[in-house]
Amino acid sequence: MSRTILAMGGGGFMMEPSNPALDDFVVSLARSREPKILFLPTASGDPNAQISSFRATFGDRACRPLQLSLFRLEQHPADLRKLILSQDIVYVGGGSMRNLLAIWREHGLDKLMREAWESGIVLAGISAGAMCWFQNGITRSAGQPAPAAGLGFLPGSMTVHADGDPSRLPVFLDAIARGVIPDGYAADDGVGLVFEDEQLVRVVSSRPAARAYRVQRGAEGAIRTVIEPELLVAASHGLRRDVPADIREFRAERYGAAGRR
Repeated sequence: MSRTILAMGGGGFMMEPSNPALDDFVVSLARSREPKILFLPTASGDPNAQISSFRATFGDRACRPLQLSLFRLEQHPADLRKLILSQDIVYVGGGSMRNLLAIWREHGLDKLMREAWESGIVLAGISAGAMCWFQNGITRSAGQPAPAAGLGFLPGSMTVHADGDPSRLPVFLDAIARGVIPDGYAADDGVGLVFEDEQLVRVVSSRPAARAYRVQRGAEGAIRTVIEPELLVAASHGLRRDVPADIREFRAERYGAAGRR
């Protein structure tokens, strides 16, 4: 069984709500027709606005959306292993990469995520939620961009928002040039890197001008090689205005009457 990770440099429902191409693509990676997708907004402290945006976006798609709020477990207790391993897709939001991983380790999610990945559950993430799967990323958790260790599921390193936050890329290039972090990838906002069993197999984008880069250490510094992504088109067939009754009931049980749309 292949192991899939989608690492997105930015975009999606949190950055471009009027462009559903990346969100459609996330759902398309699942192996089931009506996949269960679990959103973890841990990196931003489980903000209500981010959770509401997730519900609004994926509530109209052919999937069963849920969120896991680690900051609110006392209000909504959950068997974390059972919940995570019952999903088809786990989607990790952006924010602080260092804080995300510290909280995950406290709850044992670092080990659970590896178990989920090795069992065939698709792992997807944006910004901090993209970099966390690699050996290293460039985080702004302490203010200025700096290298930080990730989970190491994927070999190498990654930096995000290469075009949207220009302060990150020079730090990434310098760290690779000096051998502080291993070779890796930089992704513009809107770009997604798809890995199967640790190998990059596809690069997609929701934006025409967005790019990805392979960055390697060379004799005279870091060498960038452009990777032209495949431009995604929003799949209108992924929308489900006519949500089946069982999914309406599922959402109503979780979200109340508002989930019956």
